[in-house]
Amino acid sequence: MRSHLKLAMPLAVAALALGACGTTGGSSSTPAAGGSGGASSAAACDLKIGMFGALTGPNANLGIYIQNGVNLALDDYNAKHPDCKVALANYDSQGDPTQAPALAKNAIDDKKVVGIVGPAFSGESKAADPLFNEAGLVTITPSATNPALADNGWKTFFRALGNDSTQGPAAAKYIKDTLKSSKPFVIDDASEYGKGLADIVRQDLGSAVVGNDTIQQKQTDFGATVTKVTSSGADAVFFGGYSPEAAPMIKQLRDAGWKGTFVVADGVKDQSYLDNAGDAAEGTIITCPCVPADVAPEFQAAYKKKFNEDPNTYSGEGYDSATILLNGIGAGKTRETMVDWVKSYDEKGVTKQLKFDDKGESADVKVFAYKVESGKIVSAGEIK
Repeated sequence: MRSHLKLAMPLAVAALALGACGTTGGSSSTPAAGGSGGASSAAACDLKIGMFGALTGPNANLGIYIQNGVNLALDDYNAKHPDCKVALANYDSQGDPTQAPALAKNAIDDKKVVGIVGPAFSGESKAADPLFNEAGLVTITPSATNPALADNGWKTFFRALGNDSTQGPAAAKYIKDTLKSSKPFVIDDASEYGKGLADIVRQDLGSAVVGNDTIQQKQTDFGATVTKVTSSGADAVFFGGYSPEAAPMIKQLRDAGWKGTFVVADGVKDQSYLDNAGDAAEGTIITCPCVPADVAPEFQAAYKKKFNEDPNTYSGEGYDSATILLNGIGAGKTRETMVDWVKSYDEKGVTKQLKFDDKGESADVKVFAYKVESGKIVSAGEIK
């Protein structure tokens, strides 16, 4: 997960990522980024893409998973363009929305940056994206899922996955139909992401919800919440939030004797949850609009060869987001023309068909369930 880049990427994935970009956007005259006649124009050389998200701090794992995918896409592109390489500019937000505006300004001021993968979290997206929109710097988030982000009229906003308006109902459906829960309890962490998602789950579960609670990020003592859950008779708990709070929460619930099913979402699909919750994590259900690693075997093999582990949460989405931008650079796009390139993009990626609607939302959306079994997060299939 925290590995540094050492190995070259297999040609199979290189062909997958760059082979068809000459027809992207409907222009047959656009040169293919990786083809023999598709050398980038001089204007497209010496450029950068940005990675905006938590690379340090309590939520760093999710950012690192994305960054690994981005770096894999860069390896692919640069191997095909050795005389015109693209560099990566990292903007480490630590997942803190208060740091986002200054980092966005840094990216905007670097005129070599022609596109951003991220911001990775919904709160920092809300803070940074107005600045990116004003500057005309395109962003493709591989992981920020708050639905309202697409409702601001930002011309530069694109999302390479489904939002919580899809994930929330899917989580509620799983709780009702698969778990057969009759007494669900819903908790959120008051964040832009966690509360937004939990509120959708609350709405979809309706009158079946036997209790609600709100905790705070960085909280460690969940005694009051545990009391509310156990006294309610809840047979399932949904938590909208991140792994640093989910791990001690489930440990304290189990220590109090609660036997129900803990259901969480993509913000908890992180190795740190397993490490910090230990045996208490067993049986946890995780929903995520992210595809299982084995959906794209060639990408899985390339990633595992480089990082000695399978792709993790949003690694594939990070790869796809970066590939869209890199294909644009290969076709001679600049910061000023990249928005239209992304808007009209329609190619198969490693996670899905990469295409966006008029609000920048992914046109191909799926939500999967995962389960913690024997100390590992394993796929439990798509939630239809």
